[in-house]
Amino acid sequence: MSKASGPANPEPLMIAAKSVSEAYARTLLHIMSHPGKEIAPLVLTIEGFDQGYDIPEDLKVRTALDNLLKAKKYRDVENVAYTIFPQRLWTMAQGDRAKLFEFYRMAFPAYRAANPRLNGRGLYFERLMMYGRGPCDGNQLEWILSQYESRSGVRRSMLQATTFDPERDHNGTARLGFPCLQHVSFIPVKAGLVANAFYATQQLFDKAYGNYLGLAELAAFMAHEMGIPLARLNVTIGVAKLERITKTDSAMKPLIEAARACVAPPAPAAQRPSPSLQLAAQPA
Repeated sequence: MSKASGPANPEPLMIAAKSVSEAYARTLLHIMSHPGKEIAPLVLTIEGFDQGYDIPEDLKVRTALDNLLKAKKYRDVENVAYTIFPQRLWTMAQGDRAKLFEFYRMAFPAYRAANPRLNGRGLYFERLMMYGRGPCDGNQLEWILSQYESRSGVRRSMLQATTFDPERDHNGTARLGFPCLQHVSFIPVKAGLVANAFYATQQLFDKAYGNYLGLAELAAFMAHEMGIPLARLNVTIGVAKLERITKTDSAMKPLIEAARACVAPPAPAAQRPSPSLQLAAQPA
């Protein structure tokens, strides 16, 4: 793979969406309809989150992508999202974050052992709550929340966490699959919580949707613990790449159709004629 395969000086692509599904659909359709296999950089801003901290999705897009991932022998969307936020453990914890962290500490060795090739260097949620050094025994999320809860007017630049560690990740290996997500921040505003994330690179086919979903679930968790709504998720990707499937693969057709339906404007409601028009249409 060449060191640079995109335009010489690309303009940023900005996509605004009302759901993670729409964000993925618009990104996919853009790269399918433009030359090349990269978007550099890509900036997504997603709103439309439920007040109850549920993450709305278009099930047709999600199902079409999961079916394609299964056919191509890649991990499904939930599996990818779980690397960023373990939603099932949060459900088991029943709103108790101490239990969530305890459950994850207990489970992480099994996660790593189950797939040492993919998980051997760590997982994103593990880096966020088991970084290896720092306050709260390296639990960056707990430190952010404890500082936010301890007083009003907390410095907002304090509310950030990193997954990249130069000591472990500045590595000369030609391909290093982890970590692509580098950094997250959680900014309270009047409307609620705005979460921000930065990726150096991202695989669009098999990782992007799960990444967006996992980040949204992580942001919803943080908003819940802060006692405010989740207002927005912003994701900046240095280079978004479509590398693990070709644009001409016929298996892409159901996903592309679902993506088009997701972003299509709603059909206009049928207008009933006014009473005056109905009377005018009647014979004298």
